[in-house]
Amino acid sequence: MHDARFGLKKKPHLSSKRNISGVLLLNKPYGISSNKALQIAKYHYSAAKSGHTGTLDPMATGVLPICFGEATKFASFLLSADKTYEAVLKLGYMSTTGDAEGEIRKLETQEGVGNLTLLRCEQVLQRFVGKMMQMPPMYSALKHQGKPLYTYARNGEVIKRQAREVLVHKIKAIVLQENELQITVTCGTGTYIRTLAEDIGKALGCGGAYLVKLCRSAIDRFDLSQALTLDSLEEMELAERDQFLLPVDCFLYACPALILDEVAALHMFQGRVVCIDTHNIAIGQAVRLFNQQQQFMGLGEVTMAQNIVAKRLLANSNFEKYS
Repeated sequence: MHDARFGLKKKPHLSSKRNISGVLLLNKPYGISSNKALQIAKYHYSAAKSGHTGTLDPMATGVLPICFGEATKFASFLLSADKTYEAVLKLGYMSTTGDAEGEIRKLETQEGVGNLTLLRCEQVLQRFVGKMMQMPPMYSALKHQGKPLYTYARNGEVIKRQAREVLVHKIKAIVLQENELQITVTCGTGTYIRTLAEDIGKALGCGGAYLVKLCRSAIDRFDLSQALTLDSLEEMELAERDQFLLPVDCFLYACPALILDEVAALHMFQGRVVCIDTHNIAIGQAVRLFNQQQQFMGLGEVTMAQNIVAKRLLANSNFEKYS
């Protein structure tokens, strides 16, 4: 039997929600929204609280970090992370949405496709490395007056947008087969790959291009080899699923770590300033705080006086003695 809510096989499930915390690296499948994928994962874990970071379009697949419980407090640390995409571009065509789900039209200038080589593509792609101004597409989640741009686009409205600076760290041509070009792109936050695909098609003399496939293969230091599919999650027992959760502080590895003694930990949870040696840490730097049992307590921040103040602490039953 299939559960109509999720399109998945119905299995015995816990009726009560669990206050679990951790991060699941999900390999989002094609055809569903990031929020839908989140709700399915949340269902499988019987999680009371969840959220995702780094939204993927329904047509895109790949790494989608899902945060449960206390991990949601630190999801924002991944929003500005670099991302790597594997994309397939259809050269000589344009789409109203920039991908395969829009209305497709053939371009008169697509004859240039026949003269392309993989080497030529690689040479042209290098023009896109570095900072550039990019116009956000109408079919995007960028907000205008509280609504995503794609809601206006679906009604035939075109909203004036401002070009934004984006950064491409590296880009490489992988395969050229007839009029389809496979590329790998590592870029900074806010880069629209569908816009990049269109610009690449124009630069190659093909008039434009649209995305046939898009997969996010990495975000920050997390890659697809670490990610689980929804199908694999469904086949696991609950205890096995829990073993795949990463620690709450896995996004915070770049923040220095400090261990607080029992008194300092108590003061931190009471909202007091903690005096501790931070002279090797920059003022304003976020720091990971641990108690003497090596339990993660949350984030603190170095003050002008080289002390530590609480920035974002866990509200975990493990620390009830400090409340």
